[in-house]
Amino acid sequence: MNKVIFLFLVFCFASCKDSEYFKHKIEIEKVSDDCSGLSDKLKMDSNILGERYEFDKCLPGDFSKDNVIFKRQGDTVVVQFNAGVKEKRSRFHITLDIDTYPRYNFLTIDGNTFVIIPTSP
Repeated sequence: MNKVIFLFLVFCFASCKDSEYFKHKIEIEKVSDDCSGLSDKLKMDSNILGERYEFDKCLPGDFSKDNVIFKRQGDTVVVQFNAGVKEKRSRFHITLDIDTYPRYNFLTIDGNTFVIIPTSP
């Protein structure tokens, strides 16, 4: 009887494979009313909950996170800022938190693709 219970438990744990998921969160903070001092740097930190990306972006002054589209295409996470065409632009600090299973290898932000090599947590 112990062997049957043991085999049942092993089977249950072996069949409990994580299903695919894609979780994301974005924080947008307006830094200035113009785009001077805009940097092209993309900072990445990995932890057990995924990756965090921080960067600055020039967007319309009234931009909100409702204008951002996230999608997964194969092993790529695509982020699109639907900024429209407005003359008055402001500098924003963007913080993206992305957690997926299975792991992604590329991040595309408005057409610019980055190879993702996670650092150890």
